[in-house]
Amino acid sequence: MRRVLLGGAWSAGGRLLPSALCLLLSASLALTPAQEARAEHLGRNLRCPICTGVPITESTNDISREMLREVREQVAAGRSDRQIYDYFAARYGNFVLLDPPKEGAGMLLWGAPLAALVAGGAVLWGFLGRRRTAVAANPAAVPTPDEPFDTYLAEVQRHTRPKRPQREGDQA
Repeated sequence: MRRVLLGGAWSAGGRLLPSALCLLLSASLALTPAQEARAEHLGRNLRCPICTGVPITESTNDISREMLREVREQVAAGRSDRQIYDYFAARYGNFVLLDPPKEGAGMLLWGAPLAALVAGGAVLWGFLGRRRTAVAANPAAVPTPDEPFDTYLAEVQRHTRPKRPQREGDQA
């Protein structure tokens, strides 16, 4: 059998060089199963800078793959989760964190929905309180047992009742 020569003879070492290089590079990032799980967890909390709201573990673009590789390198180097998140936040901004820190300006993001809920409850409480006092202050609007309660109807009836002529002995 004849071998085809492309730009020179292929030797056994020439064919093994790319394989050896790939093996060497993959061995440098060899992670234990626990480290790989930690890298995946960290990657799920980092947002792809290009995709909207997609973690880097689910994105297929080159930047996300590079970011995930950096996460694996930092996990292999023994850095803490906080150090890894700080590294990516310094490089890409807090936008890259899917779970922003609950401190400083991040606290405003976490507290704003709760503050809106409390403010809405206070407005509703005040509205219902005013309505109760308005009904209590207007006894003409109180329904009789044989008549259903309708505030609008009671108000119309109060304004449309014929006025009684005043007699000399009546007091206003």
